Amino acid sequence: MDDPGRRLTPIIRMAPAKLNLTLAVIGRRPDGYHDLHSVVAPLALADYLSLAVQPAGADSLTATGFDPGLSEDNLVLRAIARTRRAAAGSWPGAPAAPPALAVRLETRSDAAAAIDGALEAWDTTLTSDERAAVALEVGSDVPLFLAGGAALIEGRGERVTPLHGVRDLHGEAAAVVLVTPAIPVRTAEVFAAWSSGAMGEPGVARRTSEHFASEFGSGLSVSRLVERAAVLAAANDLLPATLSLHPVLVPFRRALARTLARPIGMSGSGPTLWALYPSIVQAEQAAGVVDEAIERGLIGPPGESRPFITATAIGNLDAGVRTSSS
Repeated sequence: MDDPGRRLTPIIRMAPAKLNLTLAVIGRRPDGYHDLHSVVAPLALADYLSLAVQPAGADSLTATGFDPGLSEDNLVLRAIARTRRAAAGSWPGAPAAPPALAVRLETRSDAAAAIDGALEAWDTTLTSDERAAVALEVGSDVPLFLAGGAALIEGRGERVTPLHGVRDLHGEAAAVVLVTPAIPVRTAEVFAAWSSGAMGEPGVARRTSEHFASEFGSGLSVSRLVERAAVLAAANDLLPATLSLHPVLVPFRRALARTLARPIGMSGSGPTLWALYPSIVQAEQAAGVVDEAIERGLIGPPGESRPFITATAIGNLDAGVRTSSS
């Protein structure tokens, strides 16, 4: 067996993106986390993660592409550190610790890809339960990427129920425009704001999420999904909290809604905003409209740089990857 500490070829992983179509916060748990009910769909959009063994020093990270900040909270390095601890006794070079990794990511990669890539770089494996435990320790939404596909996320993220998602009828695919302003949003601060009262009417998002999970579980046509955009855009309990912390998002979200004449939702704790479309062609055209409106000064985006704007299809993680960015 080759010494993984002397591996010369980098490990390459794709890091698929996800979209929270609903997000209900059920309440705070005794362990300090929050119980969630969220319907999540994978996107045909991925960033790229490269990991290479470096004989000395500490893990390092080089990022290229759009980055709204929060490098000190980067889940990729956190995932590698937790994976190293879990794999310390099983990798070929034990009892020595697995070597440091030099990581390069394009745009924004996810922690699940880092876990998988680190294990291959060190030529070792973890059981499914061990991988799930590492993923949950790194972040509440990381287990989703280990499962793949559309899913219902419950608990603090550890309960993942696969859903059928969008039915592919005659080759049609639902699509989404994503607009990510260049502002840092800390998830912990958003939940703290929610706990302090920055929330909508209790129970509304939960009822919507539960009903939609039932529909998404058996499969929903593209047209039916798009018809539900307004309801889904309002079914995020963290939206009021994020807007209270970052009020610059309020006029920006309204400007997007006026420009696109579409309901504008927010994925997770933000700052990514979304609009649903019945085809990738229409979504790409809409992304161009937003880009042009910003260029002409018709929309003033928050942050010190232009937002990341992209159109992509909603689908399964194994359905291939297509990206279109402005």
